[in-house]
Amino acid sequence: MNFIESIVSIIQKHGTAFLEATTITVSITAISLIIATVIGLVFAFFKVSNIWILAKLADIYIFIVRGLPLIVLIMFLYYGISSVIVLSDFIAGAVALGIHSGAYLAEIFRGAIQSVDRGQNEAARSLGMTAPLTMSTIILPQAFKRAIPALGNQFIIGLKDSSLVAYIAVTELFSHALTASAENYMPFETYLVVGFYYLGLVLIFTLLLNYVEKRLNTENLYMKKLKKKTHSL
Repeated sequence: MNFIESIVSIIQKHGTAFLEATTITVSITAISLIIATVIGLVFAFFKVSNIWILAKLADIYIFIVRGLPLIVLIMFLYYGISSVIVLSDFIAGAVALGIHSGAYLAEIFRGAIQSVDRGQNEAARSLGMTAPLTMSTIILPQAFKRAIPALGNQFIIGLKDSSLVAYIAVTELFSHALTASAENYMPFETYLVVGFYYLGLVLIFTLLLNYVEKRLNTENLYMKKLKKKTHSL
Protein backbone atom coordinates (compact mmCIF):
# COMPACT_ATOMS: atom_id res chain seq x y z
CA MET A 1 0.00 0.00 0.00
CA ASN A 2 1.52 3.33 -1.08
CA PHE A 3 1.33 6.62 0.81
CA ILE A 4 -1.77 7.99 -0.97
CA GLU A 5 -3.63 4.70 -0.56
CA SER A 6 -2.79 4.73 3.14
CA ILE A 7 -4.22 8.23 3.55
CA VAL A 8 -7.39 7.28 1.65
CA SER A 9 -7.88 4.12 3.70
CA ILE A 10 -7.53 6.06 6.95
CA ILE A 11 -10.08 8.64 5.81
CA GLN A 12 -12.48 5.93 4.64
CA LYS A 13 -12.18 3.94 7.86
CA HIS A 14 -11.98 6.75 10.41
CA GLY A 15 -13.46 9.76 8.60
CA THR A 16 -16.83 9.60 10.38
CA ALA A 17 -15.20 9.02 13.76
CA PHE A 18 -12.85 11.96 13.15
CA LEU A 19 -15.84 14.20 12.39
CA GLU A 20 -17.56 13.11 15.59
CA ALA A 21 -14.34 13.71 17.51
CA THR A 22 -14.13 17.16 15.88
CA THR A 23 -17.49 18.12 17.40
CA ILE A 24 -16.15 17.16 20.84
CA THR A 25 -12.98 19.19 20.22
CA VAL A 26 -15.05 22.23 19.21
CA SER A 27 -17.43 21.76 22.17
CA ILE A 28 -14.73 21.49 24.82
CA THR A 29 -12.86 24.42 23.26
CA ALA A 30 -15.99 26.60 23.21
CA ILE A 31 -16.88 25.82 26.83
CA SER A 32 -13.30 26.37 27.99
CA LEU A 33 -13.13 29.72 26.19
CA ILE A 34 -16.36 30.88 27.85
CA ILE A 35 -14.90 29.92 31.23
CA ALA A 36 -11.60 31.60 30.32
CA THR A 37 -13.32 34.82 29.23
CA VAL A 38 -15.26 35.09 32.50
CA ILE A 39 -12.14 34.33 34.57
CA GLY A 40 -10.02 36.67 32.45
CA LEU A 41 -12.43 39.59 32.87
CA VAL A 42 -12.75 39.06 36.63
CA PHE A 43 -9.01 38.96 37.22
CA ALA A 44 -8.41 41.82 34.78
CA PHE A 45 -10.76 43.93 36.92
CA PHE A 46 -8.82 42.77 39.98
CA LYS A 47 -5.55 43.82 38.33
CA VAL A 48 -6.75 47.36 37.55
CA SER A 49 -8.52 47.67 40.91
CA ASN A 50 -7.31 50.10 43.55
CA ILE A 51 -7.93 47.43 46.17
CA TRP A 52 -4.51 46.01 47.03
CA ILE A 53 -5.64 42.53 48.06
CA LEU A 54 -7.59 41.98 44.81
CA ALA A 55 -4.63 43.06 42.68
CA LYS A 56 -2.34 40.77 44.65
CA LEU A 57 -4.81 37.87 44.32
CA ALA A 58 -4.80 38.34 40.54
CA ASP A 59 -0.98 38.40 40.49
CA ILE A 60 -0.82 35.13 42.45
CA TYR A 61 -3.38 33.40 40.21
CA ILE A 62 -1.64 34.50 37.00
CA PHE A 63 1.81 33.54 38.34
CA ILE A 64 0.71 30.05 39.42
CA VAL A 65 -1.28 29.20 36.29
CA ARG A 66 1.33 30.52 33.87
CA GLY A 67 4.04 28.64 35.75
CA LEU A 68 2.28 25.26 35.61
CA PRO A 69 2.26 23.06 32.49
CA LEU A 70 -1.28 22.67 31.22
CA ILE A 71 -1.09 18.87 31.41
CA VAL A 72 -0.32 19.14 35.15
CA LEU A 73 -3.40 21.28 35.66
CA ILE A 74 -5.56 18.83 33.70
CA MET A 75 -4.28 15.85 35.68
CA PHE A 76 -4.73 17.70 38.97
CA LEU A 77 -8.37 18.54 38.25
CA TYR A 78 -9.16 15.05 36.98
CA TYR A 79 -7.20 12.93 39.45
CA GLY A 80 -5.93 15.23 42.18
CA ILE A 81 -9.25 16.51 43.57
CA SER A 82 -11.26 13.33 42.90
CA SER A 83 -11.27 12.62 46.65
CA VAL A 84 -13.13 15.90 47.23
CA ILE A 85 -15.27 16.24 44.11
CA VAL A 86 -15.61 13.89 41.15
CA LEU A 87 -15.46 15.55 37.74
CA SER A 88 -16.14 13.85 34.43
CA ASP A 89 -13.27 13.77 31.96
CA PHE A 90 -15.01 16.32 29.72
CA ILE A 91 -15.77 18.78 32.54
CA ALA A 92 -12.31 18.42 34.09
CA GLY A 93 -10.70 19.07 30.71
CA ALA A 94 -12.90 22.09 29.93
CA VAL A 95 -12.36 23.65 33.36
CA ALA A 96 -8.59 23.07 33.24
CA LEU A 97 -8.37 24.62 29.78
CA GLY A 98 -10.53 27.53 30.94
CA ILE A 99 -8.42 28.19 34.05
CA HIS A 100 -5.23 28.02 31.99
CA SER A 101 -6.41 30.35 29.22
CA GLY A 102 -8.04 32.65 31.78
CA ALA A 103 -4.64 33.69 33.13
CA TYR A 104 -3.52 34.83 29.68
CA LEU A 105 -6.85 36.50 28.88
CA ALA A 106 -6.64 38.39 32.18
CA GLU A 107 -3.41 40.05 31.01
CA ILE A 108 -4.87 40.71 27.56
CA PHE A 109 -7.99 42.36 29.02
CA ARG A 110 -5.92 44.25 31.59
CA GLY A 111 -3.69 45.71 28.89
CA ALA A 112 -6.67 46.61 26.70
CA ILE A 113 -8.51 48.31 29.58
CA GLN A 114 -5.47 50.34 30.57
CA SER A 115 -4.89 51.37 26.95
CA VAL A 116 -8.17 53.34 26.93
CA ASP A 117 -7.56 57.02 27.61
CA ARG A 118 -8.07 57.68 31.34
CA GLY A 119 -9.61 61.02 30.45
CA GLN A 120 -12.73 59.21 29.22
CA ASN A 121 -13.16 57.57 32.61
CA GLU A 122 -12.69 60.90 34.40
CA ALA A 123 -15.15 62.63 32.04
CA ALA A 124 -17.78 59.95 32.60
CA ARG A 125 -17.37 60.14 36.37
CA SER A 126 -17.65 63.94 36.27
CA LEU A 127 -21.01 63.50 34.52
CA GLY A 128 -22.24 61.42 37.44
CA MET A 129 -21.78 57.95 35.96
CA THR A 130 -20.87 55.23 38.44
CA ALA A 131 -17.64 53.24 38.07
CA PRO A 132 -19.44 50.00 36.97
CA LEU A 133 -21.55 51.92 34.44
CA THR A 134 -18.49 53.71 33.06
CA MET A 135 -16.63 50.43 32.74
CA SER A 136 -19.49 48.54 31.05
CA THR A 137 -20.64 51.25 28.62
CA ILE A 138 -17.48 53.22 27.79
CA ILE A 139 -14.27 51.42 28.72
CA LEU A 140 -15.06 47.75 28.02
CA PRO A 141 -16.47 48.17 24.48
CA GLN A 142 -13.30 50.01 23.41
CA ALA A 143 -11.03 47.60 25.27
CA PHE A 144 -12.71 44.60 23.68
CA LYS A 145 -12.18 45.97 20.17
CA ARG A 146 -8.51 46.62 20.87
CA ALA A 147 -8.05 43.16 22.37
CA ILE A 148 -9.54 41.18 19.47
CA PRO A 149 -6.24 40.32 17.68
CA ALA A 150 -4.66 39.07 20.91
CA LEU A 151 -7.86 37.28 21.92
CA GLY A 152 -7.96 35.56 18.54
CA ASN A 153 -4.43 34.25 18.99
CA GLN A 154 -5.24 32.96 22.48
CA PHE A 155 -8.45 31.31 21.28
CA ILE A 156 -6.52 29.47 18.57
CA ILE A 157 -3.94 28.38 21.15
CA GLY A 158 -6.82 27.13 23.31
CA LEU A 159 -8.15 25.10 20.39
CA LYS A 160 -4.79 23.41 19.88
CA ASP A 161 -4.27 22.93 23.63
CA SER A 162 -7.52 20.96 23.77
CA SER A 163 -5.59 18.01 22.31
CA LEU A 164 -4.06 17.44 25.78
CA VAL A 165 -7.38 16.27 27.22
CA ALA A 166 -6.82 13.07 25.24
CA TYR A 167 -4.70 11.95 28.19
CA ILE A 168 -7.74 11.88 30.48
CA ALA A 169 -9.75 9.82 27.96
CA VAL A 170 -11.80 12.59 26.33
CA THR A 171 -12.54 11.21 22.87
CA GLU A 172 -11.63 14.33 20.91
CA LEU A 173 -9.55 14.53 17.71
CA PHE A 174 -6.13 13.70 19.07
CA SER A 175 -7.51 10.94 21.29
CA HIS A 176 -9.06 9.26 18.28
CA ALA A 177 -5.81 9.69 16.35
CA LEU A 178 -3.96 7.84 19.12
CA THR A 179 -6.46 4.99 18.95
CA ALA A 180 -6.50 4.84 15.15
CA SER A 181 -2.69 4.83 14.84
CA ALA A 182 -2.48 1.98 17.34
CA GLU A 183 -4.95 -0.03 15.27
CA ASN A 184 -3.60 0.56 11.77
CA TYR A 185 0.17 0.77 12.54
CA MET A 186 0.37 3.89 10.36
CA PRO A 187 1.15 6.67 12.84
CA PHE A 188 2.67 9.10 10.34
CA GLU A 189 -0.31 8.94 7.97
CA THR A 190 -2.84 9.05 10.82
CA TYR A 191 -1.31 12.10 12.49
CA LEU A 192 -1.00 13.78 9.10
CA VAL A 193 -4.74 13.33 8.55
CA VAL A 194 -5.65 14.61 12.02
CA GLY A 195 -3.25 17.51 11.47
CA PHE A 196 -5.34 18.61 8.48
CA TYR A 197 -8.46 18.45 10.64
CA TYR A 198 -6.83 20.81 13.14
CA LEU A 199 -5.65 23.09 10.32
CA GLY A 200 -9.21 23.19 9.00
CA LEU A 201 -10.56 24.18 12.41
CA VAL A 202 -7.90 26.86 12.83
CA LEU A 203 -8.65 28.20 9.33
CA ILE A 204 -12.38 28.46 10.08
CA PHE A 205 -11.64 30.12 13.42
CA THR A 206 -9.21 32.57 11.79
CA LEU A 207 -11.71 33.52 9.09
CA LEU A 208 -14.40 34.17 11.70
CA LEU A 209 -12.06 36.35 13.74
CA ASN A 210 -10.95 38.26 10.64
CA TYR A 211 -14.61 38.86 9.77
CA VAL A 212 -15.35 40.21 13.26
CA GLU A 213 -12.26 42.42 13.19
CA LYS A 214 -13.11 43.84 9.75
CA ARG A 215 -16.72 44.41 10.83
CA LEU A 216 -15.60 46.35 13.89
CA ASN A 217 -13.07 48.34 11.85
CA THR A 218 -15.83 49.22 9.36
CA GLU A 219 -18.09 50.37 12.20
CA ASN A 220 -15.25 52.46 13.67
CA LEU A 221 -14.59 54.10 10.29
CA TYR A 222 -18.30 54.83 9.88
CA MET A 223 -18.49 56.41 13.34
CA LYS A 224 -15.42 58.57 12.64
CA LYS A 225 -16.96 59.83 9.38
CA LEU A 226 -20.26 60.50 11.15
CA LYS A 227 -18.48 62.51 13.86
CA LYS A 228 -16.61 64.58 11.25
CA LYS A 229 -19.87 65.26 9.39
CA THR A 230 -21.60 66.24 12.63
CA HIS A 231 -18.80 68.64 13.60
CA SER A 232 -18.88 70.28 10.17
CA LEU A 233 -22.59 71.13 10.46
